[in-house]
Amino acid sequence: MNTQARQPDEAQFRELVRKKWTVSLVLTAVMLAIYFGFILVLAFAKDILAAKISEGLSVGIPVGALVILSACALTGVYVAWANGPYDRAVKNILDSMKGE
Repeated sequence: MNTQARQPDEAQFRELVRKKWTVSLVLTAVMLAIYFGFILVLAFAKDILAAKISEGLSVGIPVGALVILSACALTGVYVAWANGPYDRAVKNILDSMKGE
């Protein structure tokens, strides 16, 4: 009986690392685009965000709330990916190292 753990498939591991970086960078880029888009509109086109929707409520308030909610949504996307496909891939690599 061989008690020594087998080495992980290097190509499978590298692919998993590449996917993790891709997902992380895409979600980061999306969040940065949303945030800096909001800031640039705020800096250079204040009149758009200052437009009144109703008494005491401008466009900027719900748009700012959407920026915050988008951060929560993107975090949820990452958590769903990490707890689903990513965890399954890690388990497959670990199982192959154990010889299962």
